Amino acid sequence: MPAETVGRPMEILLVEDTLEDARVTMDALQQGEIKCRVTLVREGEEAMVFLHREGIFSRAPRPDLILLDMQLPKKDGRQILEEIRVDDRLKDIPVVVLTASEVHKVVLQGAGLHVDSYMTKPVSWEQFIRVVKQLRQCWIDRVILPPLD
Repeated sequence: MPAETVGRPMEILLVEDTLEDARVTMDALQQGEIKCRVTLVREGEEAMVFLHREGIFSRAPRPDLILLDMQLPKKDGRQILEEIRVDDRLKDIPVVVLTASEVHKVVLQGAGLHVDSYMTKPVSWEQFIRVVKQLRQCWIDRVILPPLD
């Protein structure tokens, strides 16, 4: 990123019920020097409460990126993605699906649910960093304005 670019760290919502997978994901972000703030929620209903800024999340930041596990308690990743994509306030947020199975990719594509990227777990740090940096560049291009001359 050019030195002239001014912005804030990227807000990432990590929806992951397995603490070890969450730790690996956050370590990868840190090792890749991705300037971000990560919020972890561990089940589907909690993710939607966060995204709608309800209850204890009433002052939560709007995420710039959602990292979404497919196998979640209470509400699975497909249900969350469906709700995000029909909500005018949320549908433009990029979503990266973290999955242990390629089957989820087929199911989501068959349902017509737009996903910005997929990563199969366990995620290699190199693969993860590449995807996040690509999405971050898209985010910078869309969100951060160039400096005034």
